[in-house]
Amino acid sequence: MEARAWPALGRRLRADTRTPIAVAFSGGGDSLALLLSAHTWALANGRRLIALHVDHGLQPEGPAWAARCAETAARLGVAFQALAWRGEKPARGLPAAARLARHRLLAEAAREAGARVILLGHTADDLSETLAMRAEGSTTPLAREWGPSPVWPEGRDVFLLRPLLAVGRAEIRGWLAARGETWIEDPANLDLRFARARARAAGAHAEAVPPEPPPEGAAALARAVVLETGDVMRISRRALRETSAATAFLSAACLCAGGGERPPRRERVEALAARLLGEAALTATLAGARIEAAGESAWFMREAGEAGRGGLPETPLPPGDTVVWDGRYEMLARCSAQVRPLAGAAKRLNTEQQRAMLAVRAGARSALPLVVRDHEAACPVLADDGTQARFLGLERLLAACGAVEREPS
Repeated sequence: MEARAWPALGRRLRADTRTPIAVAFSGGGDSLALLLSAHTWALANGRRLIALHVDHGLQPEGPAWAARCAETAARLGVAFQALAWRGEKPARGLPAAARLARHRLLAEAAREAGARVILLGHTADDLSETLAMRAEGSTTPLAREWGPSPVWPEGRDVFLLRPLLAVGRAEIRGWLAARGETWIEDPANLDLRFARARARAAGAHAEAVPPEPPPEGAAALARAVVLETGDVMRISRRALRETSAATAFLSAACLCAGGGERPPRRERVEALAARLLGEAALTATLAGARIEAAGESAWFMREAGEAGRGGLPETPLPPGDTVVWDGRYEMLARCSAQVRPLAGAAKRLNTEQQRAMLAVRAGARSALPLVVRDHEAACPVLADDGTQARFLGLERLLAACGAVEREPS
């Protein structure tokens, strides 16, 4: 099993860092094989593991399963953390909601531990089952070996690695049994109310299903983006015309410029692409983003007008706490303050910042962050006011388009 998992671990993980690696450990056979394989790799490469177990609160055996996972981690000398999905559970769409909650909990715990990568135990059987589900109308995505966490902003800077996608479930269980290992069997895997259980019961089994990669060319487009003053992302329209990945790139670019969680509908992205691939000037909005194009350039920025639809909130900045504002900026203030959109408050900036704002595209100015404390106001994107404001959009775009191919340093 190590021979099956180690190539992906070697490709994607760094040997020149000592940050921990997180492992999603349910205690089932797949995640147990993953933990055992990752453990031997970590020992050989001087890396630390942290096993993260999520109790979804859906089975009465949940606490006992968490205790069993903790015992396994202790036997291996691996750090362990139990996480729990609390609160009311939805009556409909439970598997999707549980998956989203699990990713949020895993990403938050990984970030707190300093881990940039979470290992997941998906197998070749999972790929086959997903294809069967999609044939019946499901929109469940096909798992990739490597990619960014699907939750935002909890998953910022966090990547997922699935080193067992080429291995079948039967092979994994045979390997574990030969080692004398036992694992947890979740009865939900046999509950025919759920699409994956039905796909499994119908005989979907491991086949040579290649994971779904980002569209070829999307990474090159993301790398070609230029970040202009005011955190406006610019791309050449000619570059968009010369690739088949324009639609995929545009979907990601709008999502990242807008700071939201849900990508735009495909038909709307295709309509935008048709206009951008032409030569006429245009202004459009999509997924919270404002898109402008003129000549051979296209720009992506936040659409300030979305404030009327609940976006661009006024948010407290407690001193010393990292806060993500509007899904676009990771902010850290030295003293208590509020952050809100700059719209309607440009005259509160000092003369130096007002001059600096002239270098920002007019359509992007109103959505810039304004930090207000006492009777003072400043835009940390335009001048250093003691508040750190890291723009997340470009890094997120690079990750979404497959331009980040291994664990960041």
